[in-house]
Amino acid sequence: MRLLLVEDDALLGDGTRVGLDQAGYRVDWVRDGVAASLALETEAFDGVVLDLGLPRRSGLEVLTRLRASGNDVPVLILTAQGATDQRVRGLDSGADDYLVKPFDLDELAARLRALMRRRGGQAQPLLVEGDLVLDPETHRVTLAGVEVQMSRREFAILEALLLAGGRVLSRERLEQLLYGWDSEIKSNAVEVYISHLRQKLGKQRIRTLRGVGYLLARSTA
Repeated sequence: MRLLLVEDDALLGDGTRVGLDQAGYRVDWVRDGVAASLALETEAFDGVVLDLGLPRRSGLEVLTRLRASGNDVPVLILTAQGATDQRVRGLDSGADDYLVKPFDLDELAARLRALMRRRGGQAQPLLVEGDLVLDPETHRVTLAGVEVQMSRREFAILEALLLAGGRVLSRERLEQLLYGWDSEIKSNAVEVYISHLRQKLGKQRIRTLRGVGYLLARSTA
């Protein structure tokens, strides 16, 4: 999943970015509110981790503009200890969750997984489609009870397809999940990873709609 991290503190931002990257997220990091708004206007993200005390434009203003534009991307706000008024204003402005600084990276990752599940209409922690089961926390995939080994990017694509709930994901959207701003996108990367997934899960598991994108075949059982 691709996240936008908005944090002006260099030490905290770098540590959070590294921690979320290790948890399996693709993270793009900006350090002020204007850059955050620009990124959200021009790029597609699966979630936002938003500090409120930002230079150039406050986190609350970023959030207000985001929701006014109709963007419903899940937003988790970061607030200072004891800043109850900020938490209330953030939630009332459209945030989906909040975390108080200093925070535990494992808790942040768990809260983000919960937000992703809710957005995808999933009530349970595991993502299940027929005999295919994906565990976002342990990064484990099983097919008919047998574990399937996957690379990080194969896992990311499969997770996105499961969360999409039968909706088509374009090649461009999948590229955004795989590569951040500082990565060079290989022209056939998505096709290569889709091919690997089909070899591991079965050729009929992932469907291609030519000129549109990819979707996960739904179980009829």
